[in-house]
Amino acid sequence: MAERVPHLSALRAFEVAARHLSFQEAAVELGISPSAVSHQIRTLEAYLDVRLFERLTRAIALTEAGRLLQPGMEEGFRCIESSVRQVRSLRSRAVIVVSAGPSIAAKWLVPRLYLFEERYPAVEIRITTTNRTIDLAREDVDVALRHGGGRYPGLDCTRLFGEAYAPMCAPALLKDADRPLEAPSQLAGHRLLHDDAASYPGTAPGWPEWLAAAGADPEVGQSGRHFKQTDHAIQAAIDGVGVLLGRVAIAAPDLLAGRLVRPFPLTLPSDFGYFFVTRPGRQREKPIAAFLAWLRQERKAVTFIPD
Repeated sequence: MAERVPHLSALRAFEVAARHLSFQEAAVELGISPSAVSHQIRTLEAYLDVRLFERLTRAIALTEAGRLLQPGMEEGFRCIESSVRQVRSLRSRAVIVVSAGPSIAAKWLVPRLYLFEERYPAVEIRITTTNRTIDLAREDVDVALRHGGGRYPGLDCTRLFGEAYAPMCAPALLKDADRPLEAPSQLAGHRLLHDDAASYPGTAPGWPEWLAAAGADPEVGQSGRHFKQTDHAIQAAIDGVGVLLGRVAIAAPDLLAGRLVRPFPLTLPSDFGYFFVTRPGRQREKPIAAFLAWLRQERKAVTFIPD
């Protein structure tokens, strides 16, 4: 049968007294009397059958045995305290599970999420990405960021911002003297990029609609390269593959950073927008309300994103 170790309180009393080299100061830290500290030390010494402290007239000093024991006790209690803090932090932090489309998550939400975490360190945001419409009543998700028309029966829905479409490309394309891009008609000399993920019939304009609105030949908009994911289409435009008719809101970080530029000012609106969706009543919960308020503030910081 394994030999029992001393009671934790005796080991703790030794660790604190050895650190302070004072029973009095150890008593203050432990919230007990100096005589109780002394009693715990004597109990430990009796168990180990060695003296751990030299009792001097107005002080104490570690014996050789005490000096051998002290490092292990300090490290042990440091590990215990660290583990306890980690567990307590898990319980004290609110966790919000957010479902979002891959594009809005990658291009808009995740790059600025650290700003929310700095402001609200007690709230943890966990992102799960999917193009599927999740069932908030049955799945372990607190908030859904949805791109759609805003009609979600049985759920609380707050509009975050709208969407619009405009040509965008890498800055280098504007400097290509062999293929100028000064008028919409000159798009015929460039590869056009299509974001198929944004193509909802009757809700989002495509290249033919934009070209017609700009007074150019809409047939030109039938050609080009197609992408199934918005972030892939945006990255292709950044890499100089061609000119994208892109979602202004999703591409906002790249437009602000200068990785993309808009060669023409004409922007066409979409019937769809981005919505903050929860089960009924949950938007009044403090962590979720704080997250919603922060998202709306972040949107206002980009003036060219439509309401």
